[in-house]
Amino acid sequence: MSTASDAAVRGRVALVTGAGRGIGRQIAIGLAARGAAVALLARSEDELADAVAEIHAADGTATAIVTDVQDFQGLLGAIERVRAELGPPVVLINNAAVVAPLGPTHTLDPTAIAIAASVNIVAPITLSAMLLPDMTAAGWGRIVNISSGIAATPAAMPGMTVYAAAKAALEAHTLNLAAELDGTGITVNVYRPGAVDTAMQRWIREQPPERIGSALHDRFAAMHTDGKLVSPERSAASLLRRLASSETGQIWSFEDPAP
Repeated sequence: MSTASDAAVRGRVALVTGAGRGIGRQIAIGLAARGAAVALLARSEDELADAVAEIHAADGTATAIVTDVQDFQGLLGAIERVRAELGPPVVLINNAAVVAPLGPTHTLDPTAIAIAASVNIVAPITLSAMLLPDMTAAGWGRIVNISSGIAATPAAMPGMTVYAAAKAALEAHTLNLAAELDGTGITVNVYRPGAVDTAMQRWIREQPPERIGSALHDRFAAMHTDGKLVSPERSAASLLRRLASSETGQIWSFEDPAP
């Protein structure tokens, strides 16, 4: 049976970053299943190819674009390709993110800090700016920035200061852009996906406790051991149900009641 979220995206073009695996992959697959034509963007060529093959096997429309969201020229080329192959993109899911660097602040590498800021903050703002002309022309658009619960409780996870700062900044940008675009038909919202069982979670568990801090390591290990992680499919489905909403400037959480 068709749902409101199906109708919201059917026939539209969507772009999802970090779409090779985890929640980004499941969001892309879910969008395609609801009738959107989806551009999957990531650095991982093999993972993207596998995700697109899954969408095609289900009679969906998708294309894979291998690029790094830090590469401005690469993003320009990616968007031109999306427009040429699928049409103007009016749904943007900014999912790509890096959690590194982790550990005590005095140990952090400045280059790694700059990379985190570029991926987690600069890229989502840049992509939104690039796609706004398409959304404005359509009189309709959906921008969702994938954040984290750490933005609500940044003091809860010492050792993740760069990630916490980046997600807090991303949320501030989201609410500011939503206010700027209020009344245009373009909504801009945050989604906190919950503790999702992803490669990022596994990578943190694999880090030496002495390097990132034993408290942080133990916290992530316990979430896995205690079965508290959410599947990417469940978290993606919670977000997808919200895309029909005309609400803007909202901070949605997986833990909130589903619409």
